[in-house]
Amino acid sequence: MLDGKTAVVTGGASGIGRAIAENYADHGATVVIGDIRRDPRQGGVSTADAINDHGGEAMHVEADVTKYDEIENLVDTAADEYGSVDVMVNNAGILQQTLLHETPVEDWEELMRINVDGVFYGTKAALNHMTEQGGGSIVNISSISGKIGRANAPAYCASKGAVTMMTRQNAIDYGPKGIRVNAVGPGGTLTAMVHEIMSEERQSYLEDATPLRRLAEPEEIADVATFLASDMASYVNGHVLIADGGFSIV
Repeated sequence: MLDGKTAVVTGGASGIGRAIAENYADHGATVVIGDIRRDPRQGGVSTADAINDHGGEAMHVEADVTKYDEIENLVDTAADEYGSVDVMVNNAGILQQTLLHETPVEDWEELMRINVDGVFYGTKAALNHMTEQGGGSIVNISSISGKIGRANAPAYCASKGAVTMMTRQNAIDYGPKGIRVNAVGPGGTLTAMVHEIMSEERQSYLEDATPLRRLAEPEEIADVATFLASDMASYVNGHVLIADGGFSIV
């Protein structure tokens, strides 16, 4: 599905980002992982090492999505090493759970720098190459929280709403240049970060409220991201593909 393509994935050391990077490699892509950490949050070998050990091709570039120069270097490195940037996945993100009036200003600002500025920086850096190449695919990781909201997460919901609208707007401007811009909108997903933050009671509630009666595995979200990046989605542009087991329709 992705043979011959070079993909850049931010936040690719752990969770959904790692699953996407590995899935892309399984489908033939060369993957450049950008993350402030090399080792996964849950321990074990790095994403790049895991891909290379299984016969794929990947490299890790240390990159902080809140710093444009580092993201520009990440994308430029991918282009310099492999000749193109065909797919850009803006995945890096964090979650906060507080009421608005109890949210420290510095926590709000940190989340926005990562979840919103990081998508802007990654998209801008990738477009510098894709517009010259005459095409490409950008896949943003949004959330159902950017569509329907969730309790006790005002900054997160606002940030994912921004990612959703950035996706749609960019699709209008860059579709004529052969660049598709789409997003995945996951529901509850069993990542290491979620295990650290989410209580057992909250997880049980989400499972019961989801028609499929379970949360997603990261690999299931990665499958959606692979579809959107591939030529199988060649006429899909400006779409946020919700992958939440039916949670948002109940």
